[in-house]
Amino acid sequence: MTIEFEEHRDHLRRVAFRMLGSRAEADDAVQEAWLRLDRAEPADVANPRGWLTTVVARICLDMLRTRTSRREEPLPPHADGGTSTDAEEELALADSVGLALLVVLDKLDPVERVAFVLHDLVGMPFDEIAAIVSRTPEATRQLTSRARRRVQGSRPPEAELANQRQVVASFVAALRSGNVEGLIAILDPDVVVSFGGGAANVPELHGAEHAARTWAKGATAFAQFADQFAHVLVDGAVGLVLAPKGRPVRAMRFTFEHGRIKRADIIADRERLEALEIAPLE
Repeated sequence: MTIEFEEHRDHLRRVAFRMLGSRAEADDAVQEAWLRLDRAEPADVANPRGWLTTVVARICLDMLRTRTSRREEPLPPHADGGTSTDAEEELALADSVGLALLVVLDKLDPVERVAFVLHDLVGMPFDEIAAIVSRTPEATRQLTSRARRRVQGSRPPEAELANQRQVVASFVAALRSGNVEGLIAILDPDVVVSFGGGAANVPELHGAEHAARTWAKGATAFAQFADQFAHVLVDGAVGLVLAPKGRPVRAMRFTFEHGRIKRADIIADRERLEALEIAPLE
């Protein structure tokens, strides 16, 4: 059955990556599906693509349920010892799904994530998903709807959203190049920058010029990771999330006023990151 498997390998890999958010784990799931196909009777595999998709989904669900990485500090890019080629391939996979979507999917529980991916991203009918997640078709429909609402999040009016996106894009461009004047232009004169996400007793910067000059000093470091920041909705406003492998390690939550950034919260604490409502822009 090697030919049948190879025909569907890329499809299976994409499905597994959407569920797991990790290239290595997705490859493990696909390899396990191959082993199960090799042991299966040909008569049981009338529809190889559907059979393999179901098997991969079940494997991924088991992996999500037993995953321990949520209780560990996520690693920054390349810190796990992977090669540059591995990192580039993982980034390409993330781009094909949408890094912002991976961030949101990581906040779903395992059954929600599998049901949402299979129905909304793969197009599998509810009765087939129900058998995988051990729910009735109606319960699976409700499960998927709940996951979809969490993925979509709350959104500002389109005109406001467009303005926020432009401001954040200008912010990223100015910060990447260390453009102090460019930063000052998009910061409210009385801007407050918190490095604890609004927590008490944490450092804060006050005033556009002070914040801009402080940020500009870190422009070189930011530029190294700028392309890995996803533009997302954070608590209902456009923000940024750094999420290697789809798992947030830092977020920038903005408050806007009169077309400028009035407040910026830099959040790195794991519990505060988990509490954020994050949704894709698209």
